[in-house]
Amino acid sequence: MKKTFTFLSLVFFGFSLSAQMPIRTSLYEEFTGENCGPCLSTNWTLDSILLNNSSLVIPIKWQVPLLTAPTNTWSIYQTNKAEINWRYRSSTGSTLTAGPSTLAYGYPSQNTATNVATNGINLLASGRLDGQHQWAFGATSDDPVDINNLVILSAQSQTTNFRVDMTPSWSPTFTNCVVSVTVSSATSFTSMGALMFRLCLVERLISFPTPPGINGEKVFREAVRQSYPTTIVNSSVTSMGTPLNNIWIAGQTQTFTLSCDIPSSIRDLSEMAFVGFVQDDGDRLVYQAARTAQPAVPNDIKALALNIPLSCTSAFTPSLIVQNLGQSAITTLTIAPYIDGLSQPPINYTVNIVGGAIDTIALPTYTALYGSHTFSATITNVGGGDLNPINNTKRVVFGISSSTLPGVAEPFSSFPPAKWYNLNYNFTPGTWVFGGPSGFGVGVGSAKYDFWNNYEWGDYDDLFMPALNLSSVSNVVLSFDVAYAQYTDQSDKLDVFVSNDCGASWTNVFAKNGALLATAPSYSVGPFVPNATQWRKEVINLPAQANQPLVLLKFRATADYGNNLYIDSVKIGNPIPTNTNSITENNKSEITCELYPNPTSGFTNLSISLIEIETADITIINSIGQLVYSLKNNKLDAGVNIIRLNTESFSSGVYFINVSTTKGFVNTKLSITK
Repeated sequence: MKKTFTFLSLVFFGFSLSAQMPIRTSLYEEFTGENCGPCLSTNWTLDSILLNNSSLVIPIKWQVPLLTAPTNTWSIYQTNKAEINWRYRSSTGSTLTAGPSTLAYGYPSQNTATNVATNGINLLASGRLDGQHQWAFGATSDDPVDINNLVILSAQSQTTNFRVDMTPSWSPTFTNCVVSVTVSSATSFTSMGALMFRLCLVERLISFPTPPGINGEKVFREAVRQSYPTTIVNSSVTSMGTPLNNIWIAGQTQTFTLSCDIPSSIRDLSEMAFVGFVQDDGDRLVYQAARTAQPAVPNDIKALALNIPLSCTSAFTPSLIVQNLGQSAITTLTIAPYIDGLSQPPINYTVNIVGGAIDTIALPTYTALYGSHTFSATITNVGGGDLNPINNTKRVVFGISSSTLPGVAEPFSSFPPAKWYNLNYNFTPGTWVFGGPSGFGVGVGSAKYDFWNNYEWGDYDDLFMPALNLSSVSNVVLSFDVAYAQYTDQSDKLDVFVSNDCGASWTNVFAKNGALLATAPSYSVGPFVPNATQWRKEVINLPAQANQPLVLLKFRATADYGNNLYIDSVKIGNPIPTNTNSITENNKSEITCELYPNPTSGFTNLSISLIEIETADITIINSIGQLVYSLKNNKLDAGVNIIRLNTESFSSGVYFINVSTTKGFVNTKLSITK
């Protein structure tokens, strides 16, 4: 009985000692970048792991300019580049692209245990866990893709003697915050080097309408926006953080306050938080981290989205979706609209939007000409004030299809052609442009989708054809030439959508991506530019569009960071005559045919369009009347039929291709040049 009592007493005493030690909260620092291609996909997975371990680890992220820096002045890096440069660069000088630095923190760049260590972060994305290499806690490398629950738990389970308590006191306008800090030690402690307390202001969630860099990333979490205190001389940081005592005794505390001016570039006041941590600069070990709660903002309205339905008249009616991020109800506001950058009369509204609520505000009806346009709306004069006007504007691109054509035969000799328009929804550089090379080498140019320069995975843009009146067309066939090469195994996509109700609903009538879309081998040494043989003709029968008075069609390109796509020779309906190199002579309206490429040096495609199923005889006669090719009783379907003719053995000259059916006869010239 006595032995049992002694054992229980020792267990209880052990628990008491353990309870006196602070519970460690680890710090995860990610060095990522707005121009870093791999960082976009890396952060999707990393953020999920960090959120699932939020009770064990606090993340902060530095947007590093390796290998290039974002050029937009409102990017996260550009608004805080002096501090970011200091945190990731070498402490002994550097030849990194971003430039040398003689005063910087100098995390070692030893990305795996077998690497030779040098100073400064030199690879994106990279992570540090409690100021140490990730592989010190069981990860394979410093790549954030190697972070998992066990690695985080390994770091967090290390004992610490420090506790950090922080209390923020915000100014009424949220332009300043005084943070009271108390650092305490449960045991005696002597640091290896300078012991520092570092305080970072993070914006926990930022959603940009367009990517601030070139990697397509629009959603950022836990981004460091400013640090306190920081001394900057000649645009370079000379010190960052508050010195702490190097020698501590058990129970000792150190208390101080930091006055923190809030940068004007903060996009959402309610997403702000302070992260503080104790770090020994001798071995860069972080002993403890803490984070304050996000502030309760009384007055802040945010423009969430603008909606403008596609219009088949000159009139359109926008609606603005807003959210009250503050706590106080909003009862009045003004909306200032702009069409293609030109201001329109402001509108005053009486509303009742309680704290946290989302509301839709209908704007007046406006008019615009056929084609693509931009519309923006800015919220002003908010009743009770608005503490954060940086999130008050939304801009969208929209289309007007207010007139119709009987058909289209478009060779893309310019861009955009008449009555065509492009909707680049996120205003990024990678979109539909004039391509240069023409289908099968015939003509002037083509429409290109610039997948090569589109870094935003999943981004899509629509190229609208002219609105069509197909009331007199009973057999509707869409044809176009396409050329595409994958970068390696990327799966860029091309869709064709059609609508009979002015865009209220769309039907997908064509969808190909990746290898199915490709017309040439993968090409990764530069932007893909097709030659005359790297094209394919696509033919789509559209029975639901027969005899319809209003038909809309659009080509949608969806990016997977691959290589370029081209389309050419788009035809539908009763084609409008165009100046092409193909010579067509029709003896009867039920039969039409076309050759491409024409002239040719090796092969040509014979396109035969029929109203109903037919059997055709095809012959080729040379310039002196000799029969050089014959194809009898060839069964053809209603619509467009493509027959590939090999003319490699033919001599240079002019040939006549004859197509004969029970409905009529067509004679077409073919030129062969070698």
